[in-house]
Amino acid sequence: MWHNLATLLRYRGLIQSLVARELKARYRGSVLGFFWSFVNPLLLLSIYSFVFAVIMPPADLKAATNPFAVFMFCGLLPWTWFSASLLEGSGALISGGNLIKKVLFPAEILPIVSVLANMVHFLLGLLILAGFMVWNQHFPDWNELAWFPVIVFIQLVFTLGLVLLLSALTVHFRDLRDLLANLLTFWFFATPIIYSYKMDNVARFAKFFDWNPFFHFAVSYQEVLFFPGAFGHLKWLPVMFAGSIVMFFAGYWLFDRLRDSFAEAV
Repeated sequence: MWHNLATLLRYRGLIQSLVARELKARYRGSVLGFFWSFVNPLLLLSIYSFVFAVIMPPADLKAATNPFAVFMFCGLLPWTWFSASLLEGSGALISGGNLIKKVLFPAEILPIVSVLANMVHFLLGLLILAGFMVWNQHFPDWNELAWFPVIVFIQLVFTLGLVLLLSALTVHFRDLRDLLANLLTFWFFATPIIYSYKMDNVARFAKFFDWNPFFHFAVSYQEVLFFPGAFGHLKWLPVMFAGSIVMFFAGYWLFDRLRDSFAEAV
């Protein structure tokens, strides 16, 4: 495993090329092209904001998350990166079957490319978030903002590990992709993205939320980008980092163990 992991660094140029190809292929032939990277999250933001801030705004939610569009986008952007990476990355080996049958092609590149391509969309979406912050005159604490790239890096490591694990399993258990889509719907509503973790009803179940890995990512982004004051979730950052490292090596270990069976299974 360690040899393959070290060898992976030699394929940096190939990974960059495949990420660029993935981004170009996604919007090839479309009129708006890369502008869909801005349109898609903007549509999601508009729908959720209208439903939860206009149609049925609970009083305690409105008080804790004003302006709601900025609050929600702080959690929705990283969640979109995470969920899209899992859905696309889990089937990356199946869709790239012709490539992994080549002897010298490292199969782990395919799920890694899915994660990195969706990360580019996440970074582009930050421009929309910045625009909404300026529009609503709601700005983050510039001192706490220094933790933002650290949280992004930890999420990247965690997502890579989970996608490597899922992509290896999906080759042999095709139903996993459909199961994952339903699981992600449940996971989304079990994470404080469209509601605040500071609400009383959420605080009652704090012990259950602590077992949700993405709860800690969502809260970290919200505290750094939205809520005023110190980064209160900072104490969880070492735990998040350690868990992400364990997830990455566990995912890569399983991927490496099943590597020889991919060519036949796809």
